[in-house]
Amino acid sequence: MEENLQTGGRTSPSPQKFFKKLKKTILVNNQIKAPEVRVIDSEGKQIGVMKLEQALEEAKKRNLDLVQITDKVSPPVCKIVDYGKFLYELKKKERKAKPKTSDLKNIRLSFNISLHDLEIKAEKVKDILEKGDKVRVEMQLKGRERALEEYAKEKMRNFLEMVREKKPFKIERDLKKERRGFTIIISKE
Repeated sequence: MEENLQTGGRTSPSPQKFFKKLKKTILVNNQIKAPEVRVIDSEGKQIGVMKLEQALEEAKKRNLDLVQITDKVSPPVCKIVDYGKFLYELKKKERKAKPKTSDLKNIRLSFNISLHDLEIKAEKVKDILEKGDKVRVEMQLKGRERALEEYAKEKMRNFLEMVREKKPFKIERDLKKERRGFTIIISKE
């Protein structure tokens, strides 16, 4: 895997690496070793069981490739398709099959934040929720601000109402007092 220098994390394998791995596992044209194969055409209709040479000739006539779909049955199932298109469809299916994990994004509010800044942060939260990620909204209290907890809670409630007007959400974890202030975790409904 390659190191991603900007985020310090790992990136997903490049499409070239994915296709190289697939090419090793999928048998195409002359790589198929079975003497007889069950053939399916590009529209999905069964042509029938035939000798490998005959199936290769049929694929050549149509200017397509003979791709072995499965070898778990006897005779193995092969399909007459464009190999590049077949690999693209497999990659597409794999992407759909992977569930998207939601990340937890942080939004920090200050005790003396202005109304306009709250609106901008609410817009950011709306964008994050639309992507499907969870948001941890936190307000740190410093020094004498800790004595005004009710005011801080009210400011957090007002902020959440601004967000609710832009995008409905559900509360994952209620407003909680922590050592340095208040936090709440919300996610998309």
